[in-house]
Parts: sequence; C-alpha cells; structure tokens
Amino acid sequence: MADRWEKFSENTKGRYYVTKVCIGCTLCSVIAPSSFRENTDMELSVGHCYVYRQPENETEEALCREAMDSCPAGAIGNNGSRNNQ
Repeated sequence: MADRWEKFSENTKGRYYVTKVCIGCTLCSVIAPSSFRENTDMELSVGHCYVYRQPENETEEALCREAMDSCPAGAIGNNGSRNNQ
C-alpha cells in the first residue's frame, strides 16, 4: 500500500499520488496518460512517475484506479478525498 507520507513532490495536490517506491516502469502513464507523467530528471539514477493532473471525469477516474490497481510496485495511492489535499 502506498504511504502518503512518501509522496513525490512533483505530484499535483489531490486524491491520487505516486510514492517513492515507484520503480519507473511507466505503466501508469500508459494506462492514464492524462494524469500520470514520467520524471526523467537526469540527476536521478532512475526515473519515476508522478500525478501531474487529477482526474476530471468518470473515465479519467476509472483509468487512475486501473493504473493504481496495475502498479507492480504498489506506488500509487488514493487518499479517498475529492478535494485538494
């Protein structure tokens, strides 16, 4: 389970977030490209993904849930709220 205290700073505020256990597989950005992006900062030894935009409709919400359920590292979390926490 993703620990909300281990979120990447790049995550936009809101319900979904990616944590530091991300392995950089980019599966989430393939499943839900409107919400997830890869950070390719060359200072890091491996890239990671983050939430750059929270879902804005039911389709995007479903894709974020699918990305979270499919994440091999369990790095995607959902704080259960719909506000900007």
